[in-house]
Amino acid sequence: METSVELAGLASVAAARLIDLLATDGWAAVKSSVLSLWRSAHPERVEEELGEARGELLRARRTGDGQELQGMLVAEWQARIVRLMATRPDAVEELRALFGGEPRSAGAPEQLITGSMTMEAHVSGGDAYLAGRDMTVTRGGQA
Repeated sequence: METSVELAGLASVAAARLIDLLATDGWAAVKSSVLSLWRSAHPERVEEELGEARGELLRARRTGDGQELQGMLVAEWQARIVRLMATRPDAVEELRALFGGEPRSAGAPEQLITGSMTMEAHVSGGDAYLAGRDMTVTRGGQA
């Protein structure tokens, strides 16, 4: 039986990939598969909402404001995916198949969690350190 942490990780990865795909030409190829996940829960409404989100995201990216909106959309669709898995446990396997497997815990170095991440730093007169995971910074001495 899967833990809520595993399911939350799957929802997070699936939502990030969904929103990434939404703003690409690849959306047309996966759209029907995504909509089939909601086949028992108003797929026409989900199609309309994804269409609106796609339009908003494409407009925002053209004006350079896409990152903030993308983050909000990921959070919104992550919550929807969690609710979907709660009402349709069989959707878990469909999500894994559609979005490329399940995330693994970061407990062992050989395990990998995939997803998208954007980092940006604006620094004036100092240092900036960005990392997608572990980081050690040593300055002027021992670690």
